[in-house]
Amino acid sequence: MGKPIMFQGTASNAGKSFIVAAFCRIFYQDGLKVIPFKSQNMALNSYITDEGLEMGRAQVFQAEAAGIQPNVKMNPVLLKPHADKHCQVVINGKVYGNMSAVEYHEFKPQLAEMIKEVYETISHDNDVVVIEGAGSPAEINLRDKDIVNMGMAELADSPVILIGDIDKGGVFAALAGTIMLLSEEEKKRVKGVIINKFRGDIKILEPGIKMLEDIIKIPVLGVIPYMHVNIEDEDSLTTRFNHQNHKQKDIEIEVVCLPHISNFTDLNIFETQEDVSIKYITRGKSIGNPDILIIPGSKNTIEDLLYLKESGLARQITALSQKGKLIFGICGGYQILGKKLCDPSGIECGINEIEGLGLLDIETVFEAEKVTTQVEGTVNKDLPGYLQNLAGKKVSGYEIHMGISTLGNGVKPILTIKEKLGKKVQLLEGCMNQEGNVMGTYLHGIFDELDFTRSLLNYIRTQKGLESKVSEVTSFKAFKDKEYDKIAQIVRENVDMEAIYKMIRG
Repeated sequence: MGKPIMFQGTASNAGKSFIVAAFCRIFYQDGLKVIPFKSQNMALNSYITDEGLEMGRAQVFQAEAAGIQPNVKMNPVLLKPHADKHCQVVINGKVYGNMSAVEYHEFKPQLAEMIKEVYETISHDNDVVVIEGAGSPAEINLRDKDIVNMGMAELADSPVILIGDIDKGGVFAALAGTIMLLSEEEKKRVKGVIINKFRGDIKILEPGIKMLEDIIKIPVLGVIPYMHVNIEDEDSLTTRFNHQNHKQKDIEIEVVCLPHISNFTDLNIFETQEDVSIKYITRGKSIGNPDILIIPGSKNTIEDLLYLKESGLARQITALSQKGKLIFGICGGYQILGKKLCDPSGIECGINEIEGLGLLDIETVFEAEKVTTQVEGTVNKDLPGYLQNLAGKKVSGYEIHMGISTLGNGVKPILTIKEKLGKKVQLLEGCMNQEGNVMGTYLHGIFDELDFTRSLLNYIRTQKGLESKVSEVTSFKAFKDKEYDKIAQIVRENVDMEAIYKMIRG
């Protein structure tokens, strides 16, 4: 059986996902067979495995850091919020149903045995299991049915390292308060704490570290500096939308930040391109004059469409399309660009039918069965506008949607899918308008294919009278590997690794 080590945080966004990824890479570098695990994840950034199963993206990048393929066993329970008190519950990669917060809390004990079985399976096949908690273990109102923090630590009989975020202030109070609220048995599991996201001179912090250790009687294993790395973050508390580089570059991309935005990881590739600036249009802001406007995925497409109409952004999107600028919709964003969205079974929010933005001649009907698949294909020939020079370019990605879109005569399919979950197919996918400047697709990750993306960007460069540019990043995978190595090195240098290995060895 593999040895467990668990990382919990004093709050959400303490940096657990990054630190788990860093330790996955460290153990991988040290020749161990390592796997990440999070029993329950709440996120709208999800991924489809090569088996057609859905899981949280945090465990995907942690798996990449560990040098292995993502597997749904790494995240057996995924919660996808679609309202303040309701979420879609995904169990072992398949939709189980929608539940209120109260219903799910009562349901959790039924999941404990399944989670234990999954954990024991992956533990048997690996040297180390790096377990991530969720939120805080000090939520005393939830403790009796906990399956993701101390409840999970008990299932795995794992030592726990508690992470505190110093960037927001109050880290000593957060760490001491969390320990205080744990039971005596739970306190015994906490073998060390890590202070994360530190900026400044460590000497100023050292007296506080000594006082904290005297109070909690648990060693501080390290202080990790704020890491400037380009790795996916969780969607619930991301700062990506607020801290943006507004320096003007050759190509400007704007992204409509929908209230229920999902899978914004589709856009991370653009942050690796030196000639591209990316800006998120958050609530209260207006669309500028970008070269590309992207409408991303959504967990509640109809409500997000209403938001666009009520905020005036819908009119701005239409005006931008009339200027010939590229409007690109992904998944929910693709559906929003259509003429009509129908929800006869009330899958989303109780509105049976609504007019879309009308920029694409498609109609979408929501169905109870979710499409979850990985695909590969190519760009079609004889397309107008922005894709006219991209015929035959490879595309790949994954689909996660509950709507089926029917194309009218006013659009042209833009892709031909040739492989679906490893099987040969011949299917048309996505579409564009006759002018070739408004288009959409169900493929998440379509921009990760650099040849496709760079060719599109270079078409825009030539239209602006600029020379084509070669990406300094040869592949997105190679770029991410360097980032994983970077966080591993930072953590190695700032954490007591000898103490970590002693915990793993018991």
